[in-house]
Amino acid sequence: MSHEPADAAARLAVAIGRINRRIRPSADGLSLGLLSALSTVVRLGPLRPSELARIEGVAAPTATRAVAELESRGFVERRPDPADGRAFFVSATRAGEEAVLHARAERAARISRLLDALDDGERAAILDALSALEAAADSRDDLEESSRA
Repeated sequence: MSHEPADAAARLAVAIGRINRRIRPSADGLSLGLLSALSTVVRLGPLRPSELARIEGVAAPTATRAVAELESRGFVERRPDPADGRAFFVSATRAGEEAVLHARAERAARISRLLDALDDGERAAILDALSALEAAADSRDDLEESSRA
């Protein structure tokens, strides 16, 4: 097996994609995009839709559609911005918080089943790599800057 950075990156991208498809939550019928937006609102809200768009890395109309869909399902609610009557904040409802918790639990259970299918050495290798994977997952700014170049 090649350990060249480009080969490793390609292999990691394929593995992450496959795993992500296998653990995709079915909770509440939310797409990955809606679940991501809802998770962001739960974690960081209340937010303006423009803030949500920036955090999620999507265009403002995409965030607006996501907010409308999540609101129609009862997962978020709008509250007026007291400083600007034209603007509003988006907050998660209790149902939205529960949907995120359910989706996370479902994903964790699916990952647990994937890990259970591995031998001890493979499982240990993944656990040893977790800190580095978490650091890579949190380095979003680097990805945004390189995608603009």
